[in-house]
Amino acid sequence: MTESAPLLELRGISKRFGAVQALTEVDLQAHAGRVTALVGDNGAGKSTLIKIISGIITADAGEYWFEGRRVHVDNPQAASALGIATVYQDLALCDNLDVVANLYLGNEETSRDQLLDETSMEKRASSILTRLSVSIPSVRTQVASLSGGQRQSVAIARSMLGQPKLVLLDEPTAALGVAQTAQVLELIRTLREQGLGVVVISHNLADVFEVADTIVVLRLGRQVDVLDARQTSSGEVVAAITGAGSRNDQHPVEVTEQ
Repeated sequence: MTESAPLLELRGISKRFGAVQALTEVDLQAHAGRVTALVGDNGAGKSTLIKIISGIITADAGEYWFEGRRVHVDNPQAASALGIATVYQDLALCDNLDVVANLYLGNEETSRDQLLDETSMEKRASSILTRLSVSIPSVRTQVASLSGGQRQSVAIARSMLGQPKLVLLDEPTAALGVAQTAQVLELIRTLREQGLGVVVISHNLADVFEVADTIVVLRLGRQVDVLDARQTSSGEVVAAITGAGSRNDQHPVEVTEQ
């Protein structure tokens, strides 16, 4: 069976910050209905690459392709217009607001008389959470009272408002307990089953192997391996991360991740 064309394809992406070469000719592919894990030690360039995909920063060199056409993404709005949503590690949720208000923060729906359409927003919020199988007491529950896993789920659900095709998740299970981590991993599987492309940054290889189809390893700003998660082991991934067994670890440069 021939694999479909990538939803996202980066070719030869390079980025320098002053004297620091953060990324050097990095390639990346992400497919619809698949989870791509981006792994690497601190300073590998993972966050820089995600910021380029999401339009926060632009690459110095390389090509950015989406749905088979070359595009130019130089701001978050351009990435969002393509169908790319990003959920960062800090989640950017307001504890003093309820779930509905957090989902629609900055994108509130209004009625004909320009008043907030609370009914419409509540119905759509409930629909999105149900579709993602997210379990919370109520969409009117204040975010401050939710667990870490529920908060992460709300942040991911918020990214669904724009009906994205690709979702970027930055350390989605960091600092979560076992039960909360399982909840978030199940949500990632749900996104995949619904046909979305998912790119996950994670330091937790156990979580990576739970959900990933493909594992992309960065080391010192270079892509050093692309591994099929079903046909590799954590030992092979660690070897690639540390440089003990990567197949493309040439001309390493000491960098500090931005």
